[in-house]
Amino acid sequence: MTISAYTDTHNCMKTTAHLFKALSETIRLRILALLLEGERCVCDLMAVLNLPQSTVSRHLGTLRTAGWIKGRRQGLWMYYRLAEAENPVQQQTLALLRRELVALPQGKTDQEALAAYLATKDEVACHRC
Repeated sequence: MTISAYTDTHNCMKTTAHLFKALSETIRLRILALLLEGERCVCDLMAVLNLPQSTVSRHLGTLRTAGWIKGRRQGLWMYYRLAEAENPVQQQTLALLRRELVALPQGKTDQEALAAYLATKDEVACHRC
């Protein structure tokens, strides 16, 4: 094995480990489940998870660094969505998460809470800042 082949293999394994480490927290799995339906404002996630902005943002940062999500700023608020899977491991893991997270009791509860929240949310609330 050449040194460059070893480095490529080593980097691939590090990337894969980083992907899975980001999934090791319940809150981050709940966030991913909420983003399966599309882009969400941090305020939406805060409302459903019943957590402060700093906690939600910290977990979003971990998911973003690992490559699971992408963000964009609009005013003072950040909006997040799932990122395009960049490798086969991430593609297959994302397919599994899409299928299984929303089937879990907490996933169902969170989806119902999000729907209820969005039904009463002032649509311009995030855009005023």
